Amino acid sequence: MKMTQRFPSRRHALALTLAAALGAAPFGSALAADAYPSKPIKVIVPFAPGGPTDIMGRYVAKVIGDALKQTVIVENRAGAGGNLGTDAVAKSAPDGYTLGIGAISSLAIAPGLYEKLPYNAAKDFAPITLVGIAKGAILAHPSAPFNDLKGMLAYAKANPGKLNYASSGIGTANHLAGEYLQSLAGVDLQHVPYKGTAAAVQDLLAGNVLLSVESSLTSAAQHVTSGKLKAIAITSATRSKMLPNVPTVAEQGFPGFDVPTWFGLIAPAGTPKEVVATLNRVITDALKSPDAAERFAQIGAEPHPTTPDQFGAYIREETARWTKVIKSANIKPE
Repeated sequence: MKMTQRFPSRRHALALTLAAALGAAPFGSALAADAYPSKPIKVIVPFAPGGPTDIMGRYVAKVIGDALKQTVIVENRAGAGGNLGTDAVAKSAPDGYTLGIGAISSLAIAPGLYEKLPYNAAKDFAPITLVGIAKGAILAHPSAPFNDLKGMLAYAKANPGKLNYASSGIGTANHLAGEYLQSLAGVDLQHVPYKGTAAAVQDLLAGNVLLSVESSLTSAAQHVTSGKLKAIAITSATRSKMLPNVPTVAEQGFPGFDVPTWFGLIAPAGTPKEVVATLNRVITDALKSPDAAERFAQIGAEPHPTTPDQFGAYIREETARWTKVIKSANIKPE
């Protein structure tokens, strides 16, 4: 009996030794994925609470928590245009327990804008899925002597360098939308950067600037509806459900013009593929629901589920696109 007891033990030990020698990584990864998640997950939002990025981050956190039956904590780590929180994701352990909301600013604009970033946007992240795309608009004060894009550009050409437009800061998506339009239309607009959307809209409402390019219609749509502002054009490829009667830039003479503000879920590079696949399945299933469409519509956005590979390709395409615009317009960070 003693020999019978010892023999399975030795056999088991030998099997483990052979498995280790042969590199049974897939087996170990599968076990890790089966156990995931075994502790709370953290989602880093690289902007302050209350904005579209934060709203999407909290939605994603709830979906993950509900589906995987685990506590998910949202941590707002704002600063440096989203780069601070994004860097924190890059430097976290690649185990699936620290995730982040990656945005156009930190993943696609920052690489072309900053000579030195604390992270490599192309190498330091494992894309999980694109989450949502928000539509923006060119807005004008009611006193502006134009009501559409054609009139705006005609006024700009007749008054070179005199038409100002506000944005939420240098290097933001709405700033680049203005620069991109200038390059296509051959006009000279003066950029006035503000520290955030709220300050830009406030000065527009006061008439201190005649134009503003907004990357989200969350707060601006109500001012258009009330007549306090005029909507000149939607800056994404299709019209916004929040302002369905406002034509796009593309419809008004610039086919292909599309400057959305997008957000996606990322993890540190090296996160197990099985974990990435689990998170992708959970999030994309939720994004296809009517509930997601309704929630995102409240902030002027639409759900956009993708595969990890599709999201990675999208980031690369957007980075190349905006780096070209930044270099062409000679945009420098603050």
